[in-house]
Amino acid sequence: MSRIGNKHIDIPQGVEVKLEGNTISTKGAKGELSFKFNHEMTVEIKDGAIYVTRPSDDKPHRALHGTTRAIIHNMIVGVSEGFTKILEINGVGYRAQLQGDTLVVSAGYSHTVPMKLPEGIKVVCPTPTEIHISGCDKQLVGEFAAEVRKIRKPEPYKGKGIRYQGEYVRRKEGKKAK
Repeated sequence: MSRIGNKHIDIPQGVEVKLEGNTISTKGAKGELSFKFNHEMTVEIKDGAIYVTRPSDDKPHRALHGTTRAIIHNMIVGVSEGFTKILEINGVGYRAQLQGDTLVVSAGYSHTVPMKLPEGIKVVCPTPTEIHISGCDKQLVGEFAAEVRKIRKPEPYKGKGIRYQGEYVRRKEGKKAK
């Protein structure tokens, strides 16, 4: 029995949900999202809530049940509140800045690394060592944050690199002199 799939999703004020066949569309203050779910899942909108049901207890149906419900819930939260990832940059001379619709990261290489912002993503650099990535699509925000982090992952000896806010990097001890 899926614990996540059995929960209903409340539709908050200001969010408009449309169900057409096996496509669900959400529209809110932060943007619009749509998702084409599996035709075997049943999605119903009743009394200001969304219910997802599965046809049987087979393993593929159980897997799809919770996943479908979680994606729809993330769509509702995304269009009403949005998602944000905060990245911190540690290292001498490491910094980031926004130039138009391009994020330019200087992370210890002999060159800067330009990254074009995808559609639907908003990036703010309040300080040169902090990057705020936000948008209504949770998957897109997380993917872009992972790509930025991949430029220079935090290393375990000095802790230099790009990390998520609150991420703990296990530090190693360096070589010892005899």
